[in-house]
Amino acid sequence: MLLQEFDHEFAQFLYYTPGYLEKEGQLWPVRAGRSIAKPHYKVGPKRIECYSIHFVHEGIVRFEFDGEWIDLGQGDLFCLFPERTYYYCQVPSENPLRLSWLALDGSRVKPLLELSGLTPESPFRKIVPLAVRDSAEQVIQALSHGERWMPASAMKLQTLICGLFADFIPDSALSDAAEPSGWIHECMDFMELHATEGISVQQVAAFAGVHRSYFTSVFTGQVGMSPQKYIQKIRMEKAKRLLKETGATVTEIAMSLGYPNLYSFTRAFTVYHRISPNAFRAAGRE
Repeated sequence: MLLQEFDHEFAQFLYYTPGYLEKEGQLWPVRAGRSIAKPHYKVGPKRIECYSIHFVHEGIVRFEFDGEWIDLGQGDLFCLFPERTYYYCQVPSENPLRLSWLALDGSRVKPLLELSGLTPESPFRKIVPLAVRDSAEQVIQALSHGERWMPASAMKLQTLICGLFADFIPDSALSDAAEPSGWIHECMDFMELHATEGISVQQVAAFAGVHRSYFTSVFTGQVGMSPQKYIQKIRMEKAKRLLKETGATVTEIAMSLGYPNLYSFTRAFTVYHRISPNAFRAAGRE
């Protein structure tokens, strides 16, 4: 580990530029590093545009956020969130402050941090498991050996970052993960608005800015059904309402819901609800 001398520290700074694979996966490293503080070490007040996780390996750091402060020591960590003001400095102790950090970006970072117990209101953890610290070190080590972006190394790096969060997220977080994350909610709103226009899963993935296979995997995991079935559910629920509450013909309803013809709508409705549109309407009027 080669450290350079700066005004307040000896440090190694590592920088990374993501490629298309990381951007499609909505999770990538921005920078990382290690440092040993000099006696008057301090950082801030400052703001950053990504998420930066700082691990305390030795010494004591005083971390200030939202008008509060806490002293953190060996085995603890703190996280900087975008567009919030932070300040941290070394607290005198027997050993100099020694830190490592990993900055990440992408829409997946915030929900993964939340599952790990880190939020802007509570941006630190005490006594982080050794497995988490080891996983973070593996990511930093991989960045220190990376010369330029390559698809194979990018996939390995993604695996290491996912492994870090896998070690970080407690089993108890499973019950908290039932609510879909923000960008999936936005996709659901998009689907609700445009389902009757015959949109495809590919169009929804393009709206989200991610690859279709990744979108399908995340959506299915969080919502409990595939995007295609969710679109179908929206159309079928609207079909029921139109059959019950309007005098529109079945053909008009079929065309209004984006089906190319009466036959395809009747078949889809019958398979989904186990009753034909005409029979459903007649039953509702009895």
